[in-house]
This record gives sequence, structure tokens and C-alpha cells, in this order.
Amino acid sequence: MINTLSILLSLACTGEVSDDPKPDVKELNEPAAPPSLEAPSDVAAAPADATKTESGLAYKVLTQGPGGEKPTQWDSVEVHYIGWTTDGENFDSSYKRNKPASFPLKGVIAGWTEGLQLMAVGDKVRFWIPEELAYKGSPGKPAGMLVFDVDLISVKAGNRPPETPEHVAAAPAEAKSLSKGLKVLQLTAGEGDMPTGDDMVEFHMTAWDTATQEFEFATSMRGKPMSGRLSDMMQVWAETLATMKPGETTMVWAAAEKIVDGRGNPAETGKTFQLELLKVTSAPKPPKSVAKAPSSAKTTESGLAFQVLTPGTGETHPTASDRVMVHYSGWTTDGKLFDSSVQRGDPATFGLGQVIPGWTEGLQLMVSGEKTLFWIPKELAYDGKPGRPEGMLVFEVELLEIKTAVERPTMAEGLKVLGEDEKAAAE
Repeated sequence: MINTLSILLSLACTGEVSDDPKPDVKELNEPAAPPSLEAPSDVAAAPADATKTESGLAYKVLTQGPGGEKPTQWDSVEVHYIGWTTDGENFDSSYKRNKPASFPLKGVIAGWTEGLQLMAVGDKVRFWIPEELAYKGSPGKPAGMLVFDVDLISVKAGNRPPETPEHVAAAPAEAKSLSKGLKVLQLTAGEGDMPTGDDMVEFHMTAWDTATQEFEFATSMRGKPMSGRLSDMMQVWAETLATMKPGETTMVWAAAEKIVDGRGNPAETGKTFQLELLKVTSAPKPPKSVAKAPSSAKTTESGLAFQVLTPGTGETHPTASDRVMVHYSGWTTDGKLFDSSVQRGDPATFGLGQVIPGWTEGLQLMVSGEKTLFWIPKELAYDGKPGRPEGMLVFEVELLEIKTAVERPTMAEGLKVLGEDEKAAAE
């Protein structure tokens, strides 16, 4: 179901001499022929002997397996399948590709997530999946109730969610209030400095619905913590992380109105979080002259101002066609840090023709090893582009390496070389 799955992001020798011919070993080892793609007679509706779940999913066991492992919603499975609409049209089949499909159960339509958990390895089951558990009328996807024959081949265990701790439903008496609608309780102590302002924080987060105590998400399950500047974090996390030290773990109870998305909409229900602060990286300090270029700075004809902070050791300047590797930090003129490769610990590499005009011009003034402060006017920066830093921008840039562009021959040069090669071959 790779086509359908891509829509979902929605397997003796007796020693006696015999006159009978020996069996064809190759023939015995050949896999069974794939099943017919012709729709079953009950494709239009689940028969009376089918079982129906509370959700409306109907199913019927076609072949009972040996009683193997059953998947959970956190696992991945390998299956062979055929899918039909209720008018008998075959819209997808892993058999057509001669390859089973593999996918996590949390990554497919609801009817598959529920249905596969009813199966054991070796089972073959037919499912009648109502539209509300399938594609819900999404344009370009199979419409209405769908029917699938599924062979469960194998199960691969996935990461399980952490156990639900005590007091998820309500903060205990010893929890302290940080602000209205926000309570916290330290579980383990940390050490070091608490993050502030534009410091970069790295943390693990687990979330539950406070009312139902249902697990919702855990960064530990994906094996990668969350990270970002404290000032850019959701208010609940920023407010809590600002009170924590690296190594500290804290439970958080937040009212729905405290959990606001990027559009300013509050969550429907309160959430309970467990935060573990892993690392704090201090933000680069803005230069004293961040608001305006000092009189000691040089200004080009375009209006770009710059001041060399540390002379370089190289002799060559990059050209507009070169690629460079740099470390940089950028601020708006009010001292707000909006980006920093230094803070991330990851230098940036790019072509000088791929960046804002102020960078294209400014980097060509530098040599390797040089560190320079640039004041880039609005028209040489993002020029009012929505979603980008506004106004004049200030960058501290260290040029680490120049990656000279590879010169490509012109067409005339290429034809000349080709002619010389043909001439040499003829001789």
C-alpha cells in the first residue's frame, strides 16, 4: 500500500531407490501465487457473521494464524494487503508491487490502527472500514467505506510511552504556583545556571491530557529532545524552564488558557507536562553599538556599514560565485537575537549568491579568519518581507573557509576540446 500509505502524512530422504521422478526443488520453494485482486462477494457490505467494534469497524477472520504476536498502537507492522471500494474497484495492493508494506500503526488511517491490533502474526482478516475511520472524504483519496484483506506478516516493537506518574489529574498540595493557571513541582534537582532571555535550551518533554490522564506525546519516544531559544518557547514552557537548572526534572500543570498556539488560540483542555532540562547554551551578547553603526565604522556606497573586529590570516577574498563557511550571530537594532550559528554550534555553508545582498557584498570584503561586524540597512536585508527580521540588521560574522567555485567551461571551450579529441582519435 505504498501508494495508499503515502496518502496516510493520513507479507526426506528414505535411502530407497524409487522409480518416481525426483521432486523439482525449485518448484517446491517457489512462493505461493498472489491472491486474485477480484473483489470478494461481500465487498458491498459486511456480512452478518462479521464482528463489529464500538467504533463501527467490521472484520472477519479469513485465515487463523498460529497465535503469534499482536501489535500495539506504538508498533510497526509488515503486511500484504488488497484494498477495494464498495463498488468492487481495486484501488491498491501490495501484491501488485511484489513487496509487503511496512509502517507504524500510529501513521495510518484510524481503521488500520484499530484493526491491526486485533490481529496476530499469521492471521488474514477482511476489514470493512467506514469512511469516518478511513479518509473522511479527503479530495483525491478513496471515498466512502473501504474494504481490505490484510495478511499480518510481522511486528516490530516500537518505543512505548513512559508510565503515567501520580498526580497527572491535579497538582498536589506541595506544588507551587508560578502564575495564574500554572503550577509546578520539582522532581529532581539540577545544577548550573538557569536560562534567561535568548539562551538556547534543550529539554525532554512528556505531555498528558490533565482531564483524561491520557498520554499525548513524549520526545523520548522519537529519541530527540526539543531545542530552541527560551524567548521563542511556548509561554508555559518558557516560564517553567526559566526556573530550572540543567539536569532538573519538573512536573507542570497548565490550564487550557495558558497553552496558546501560534495563532493565539488556547488549548481545549489543560495539560500536564514533565520537563527535563538537559542543556543551556548562553546567547551571544549584542554589541554595544547594536542600535547604530559607530563613527569608526566604514560605509560602502550601497549603505552597508562594517567594522573589522579581528583581522584574518588569509589573503584571498571570496567572489560572488564562491561558497563560504561562516559562524555568525544576528540581532535587530533593539538587541534581540534572531539567529546564531555560534549558539547552535553549527557553522553555516552557502553560496554568496544565495543570501541577502548585504551578506553577498559584505563577505567579499573579508578574508579567511576575519571577524567583522556589519550593519545592514533594510533594503540590503529582507526589505520588509513578511515573517523575516525587520529593519536594519546587525551581524557579527567570522569567515572560516572559502570554497572556491568550480569553473565550468563555456560551450565554445567545450566544443574546442571535443574537436581536439576527435582529431586525436583520427590520428
